Amino acid sequence: MLALNPFFAKQHPSIMGVLNATPDSFSDGGKFNRIDAALQRIEEMIRQGATIIDIGGESTRPYAPVVEESEETKRVIPILESAVSRFSNQVLFSIDTTKYGVAERALNAGALIVNDVSGLQKSPAMAGLVASFNAAYILVHAQGSPQNMQNNPSYTHAVTDIVDFLVQKSVLLQQEGVEYIIVDPGIGFGKTLDHNLQIIAGLDKVIEIGFPVLLGASRKSMFDQLLDGREVEGRLAGTLAAHYHGLMQGVRILRVHDVQEASDSVRVFKALHAAKQTE
Repeated sequence: MLALNPFFAKQHPSIMGVLNATPDSFSDGGKFNRIDAALQRIEEMIRQGATIIDIGGESTRPYAPVVEESEETKRVIPILESAVSRFSNQVLFSIDTTKYGVAERALNAGALIVNDVSGLQKSPAMAGLVASFNAAYILVHAQGSPQNMQNNPSYTHAVTDIVDFLVQKSVLLQQEGVEYIIVDPGIGFGKTLDHNLQIIAGLDKVIEIGFPVLLGASRKSMFDQLLDGREVEGRLAGTLAAHYHGLMQGVRILRVHDVQEASDSVRVFKALHAAKQTE
């Protein structure tokens, strides 16, 4: 099984591939909620360059319905157990959940990362759980829950407010003994288009916090707004542009649906960065 230490020690960007074991996620809902289909997709993402696979069983799209813990567990744990057994020497597994019980089951099954889009706001005890497994925690900023987060989100100053939140919660995580922390400003989680643009433009301030930064803008509705009503399948170019801007500022992890294209962009970024270093 891969370990967290080598992953956190390296400085070059990594790709997190998204696997939604859900019937209703905005991009790939219903495609990978069977074990065989999920394993095929994981194998494909690894081949394309993913080094983390993020498995989720509850859609976090705006206004998505709440999923009971028992149902979420039923969706993700069998897939995770099979995937860890087959691929744990090739890739790290992350569980995308806000629920303590689901995270605990996933960590016992071999997940090494908890991706909590509530940023400890739903289950504060998640910090101690993650520490007890010596796992990594992705601290995501969200204003509200998926059920209400897009109901008139507001900030005094989007970037400053989000940085303050991430700093405060990271201190709590460290006090609970969490060693491996990744921060995510939460594109689309309680943000307007202007907020999202301000955050991506100001990612250097998030990076200054000092933890690896994850950027997840893949196929999100901001590109629908920017690109004149573009449907999900037509948002790849916009995603790559936003993510590449993040790479230039120092983002370490891209959370994506289109793994091959993201991997290609990282390879180009690394080559250009290396060329710059030799000038």
